[in-house]
Amino acid sequence: MGLRRLGILLSMGFLFAAWQPARAADLLAQGRAAQKAGNHEEAVRLLEEYLAQRPKDAAARLAKADSLLALKRWEEALRETDQGLKYYPRNGAFLLAKGKALNGAGKYPEAIAALTQALASDPKNPEVYKERSDAYAQEGKLEEALKDANQAVVLAPKDPWAYFKRGMVQFSLGRHRDAVADMSSAIQLNPEGPLFYFARGQIYLRHLDDREKGLADLKKGCRLGHPLCCQELEKLGLQPEKK
Repeated sequence: MGLRRLGILLSMGFLFAAWQPARAADLLAQGRAAQKAGNHEEAVRLLEEYLAQRPKDAAARLAKADSLLALKRWEEALRETDQGLKYYPRNGAFLLAKGKALNGAGKYPEAIAALTQALASDPKNPEVYKERSDAYAQEGKLEEALKDANQAVVLAPKDPWAYFKRGMVQFSLGRHRDAVADMSSAIQLNPEGPLFYFARGQIYLRHLDDREKGLADLKKGCRLGHPLCCQELEKLGLQPEKK
């Protein structure tokens, strides 16, 4: 083989080697961008193609699992987290994602087990406590759910969803005024969260016999675009106040 031809072949080999990681990096960047834009179907497709080249990339696999969770494709998300745990056993982030997938699939005892494992790896993660609180509540273990919700609030005192979840547990326990207090904390932290107004408005209307405050919350939630708030107003014979 001539030196010139050998040089060309070597150059092509180097170019190909350089192209491969660039292509993988492009897939990852595009997948992340699609996910950020809320295009989860496209994100799953791109990240799956990327993971075919880089199967042990934990961040990419978690990103794919998150998009599958957003799409409510619970069983696929579960397979994705199990694949990640095969490479990274006892990884707290994968265990949290697995707990979310199991919760979504209605497999609450399994979700509790996975989330308990996650806490062994990451005992101060409020997201794990919130997720396990949901699983306990679905199992009817309300005191355990309340303990986890309390811990989530302690660890993330500025997270409105921690208060919302605790408020829902308080409501399930029949502690309606405590539930309203938690919903009010959620609203104070995020005044643009329509679901918080819907929940508090329903408690005022249905359980505390405070029509004025209940209607005020439903109207606010409707203006913020929550369809259930608007529907409730219509059921009550009132004109929805939309933006």
